[in-house]
Amino acid sequence: MFRVNRSENCLDRLDERRFADVNVRERDHLQEWLVRMPDALGEELLIVQKEFDGFAETRERLDLLALDKEGRLVVIENKLDDSGRDVVWQALKYVAYCSSLKKTEIVDIYQSYLDRWSEGDDAVTNLCEFLGVEEFDDVVLNPGNEQRLVLIAANFRKEVTATVLWLLGQGVQAQCFRVVPYSFGEELFIDLRQIIPTAEAADYTIRVAAKESEAQTVEGGRKRGERLRHAFWTKALEELRARNVSRFENISPSKEHWLSCGTGVAGCTYGLIMLTKKVRVELYLTRSASEENKWLFDRLDDERQELESRFGAKLHWMRLDAKKASRICYSHPFDGSDDEQWPKMIDWLCRHFVKLEKTFSKPLERLGQELKSRGSDGASETEAAGSGANV
Repeated sequence: MFRVNRSENCLDRLDERRFADVNVRERDHLQEWLVRMPDALGEELLIVQKEFDGFAETRERLDLLALDKEGRLVVIENKLDDSGRDVVWQALKYVAYCSSLKKTEIVDIYQSYLDRWSEGDDAVTNLCEFLGVEEFDDVVLNPGNEQRLVLIAANFRKEVTATVLWLLGQGVQAQCFRVVPYSFGEELFIDLRQIIPTAEAADYTIRVAAKESEAQTVEGGRKRGERLRHAFWTKALEELRARNVSRFENISPSKEHWLSCGTGVAGCTYGLIMLTKKVRVELYLTRSASEENKWLFDRLDDERQELESRFGAKLHWMRLDAKKASRICYSHPFDGSDDEQWPKMIDWLCRHFVKLEKTFSKPLERLGQELKSRGSDGASETEAAGSGANV
């Protein structure tokens, strides 16, 4: 590995080192680096516990327990300079232990981690945000036998790599990352890269999965949900157009739980939301600058009584201080999985969207102009119409 020396227009060779020689320890250093930046492993991961030892009748503990974007548990084991001979067996035991963890248990494990290391954070809220799910009831954690295994070391023994390659062939989701320290003067660098599966091994794994898919096609709940939502929004859009609701004229049916359209003010959208147990209409303030969203929310909140009188009901005002965006919404309970209720749900959404638009269109236009006069509107009307919409 080399460092580019721009002043001399040359390369400076970095010295490969051993972790032991540069006083880097597994638990105090490498583990904490990954906790602070789990995407160094090439994907978005959510660390839910470190030094996890919640296994019955054993004192063993795994290094890091994480979740991937599909809700699968990921067991991460660090071994620094040498993988050792038994790391695969050790990690597989941890995977087996974790395979039986239920959704509520994972939430409790994560909440205990947050209580200790991140004061004030809520496990359920973080999980929903990480997985991109609106309601916690729709969150799926640790599905089936889809647990994953990640091994990290500077050097892997042949018996380890051979075993991991064999596990890949059996459908076990395992990865090896080589982590090597380099130094240049007083500076320390880390090279962290995946070495297993190689491109050839990944192709083999895909072929095995494709063969199993041909033999037995099982459509999961997520696909069924996407198909259901697409059908619902198709009917909803037909009704909106029949009622001459112009803001949704160029919106296409979505597979998501929401449809949105522009308000005429950049970064502010109207939304229709379909959830498992309720539907919702909302005004979503999501400009690029958080302070602008809070300013808009606070100005609207100053008019809350008048706006709610115009709307005809109490609205749910969500400033969301810990987030960039803010939301004002109104909801009603329905069973979204029962398509016999869809006509009532769609009628409710149509009627209350019209109310929402009439309530907020003029105040938003006025406040949008005020933002422009302050010179803080950097987004175009095109962005306003397309932000978050399914066109």
